[in-house]
Amino acid sequence: MTGQADRPNDTTGDPGGTGRTSQEQAPAARRKAGLAGWQVALDKWRAVASRYALLPLRLFLGITFVYAGLDKLTDSSFFADQGSGSIGETMRAVRDTSAIPGLVDLALKNPSGFGYAIACGELAVGIGTLLGLFARVAALGGALISLSLWLTVSWQVKPYYFGNDLAYLMAWLPLLLAGASVLSLDKLLADRRRRIR
Repeated sequence: MTGQADRPNDTTGDPGGTGRTSQEQAPAARRKAGLAGWQVALDKWRAVASRYALLPLRLFLGITFVYAGLDKLTDSSFFADQGSGSIGETMRAVRDTSAIPGLVDLALKNPSGFGYAIACGELAVGIGTLLGLFARVAALGGALISLSLWLTVSWQVKPYYFGNDLAYLMAWLPLLLAGASVLSLDKLLADRRRRIR
């Protein structure tokens, strides 16, 4: 059995035997607790940021497409077959430089109808995206509109990254994959269905 004389002389009050006094350990413990608190807060912030990450993109695309649809619907010259700023004039100007001239020819058979289809499509896509109602369907519609405009109106833009329709097409893809999981009617309806079951 070890006697009193065999034990190290511990006058520090440090139960762990580190050689530091309790006054020296207190600031270190406070720092460690403070860092742990910051880590918890940072983890919470990361979770919230991750959850809401697509919301700014959704708002931007929704507002932009609502604006684009309303802008066309309130511009009487846009739906004309001929004249400055008309859909017919735009389609004829890009016909020979588009990737799919057949699509432009189809639009030229009824420029006014094509113009209304684009305007109403943009408006529906924008509203659906803002409300988060059938969000993936709205994102698919937005992607298809952007794809058709890129292959026709923006195709001749050189270099390709100056054409905005390709950027819009790429911007729709995350919403098409993820949908609208926060602040959306889709989530509200899904939660309601779960409660009813």
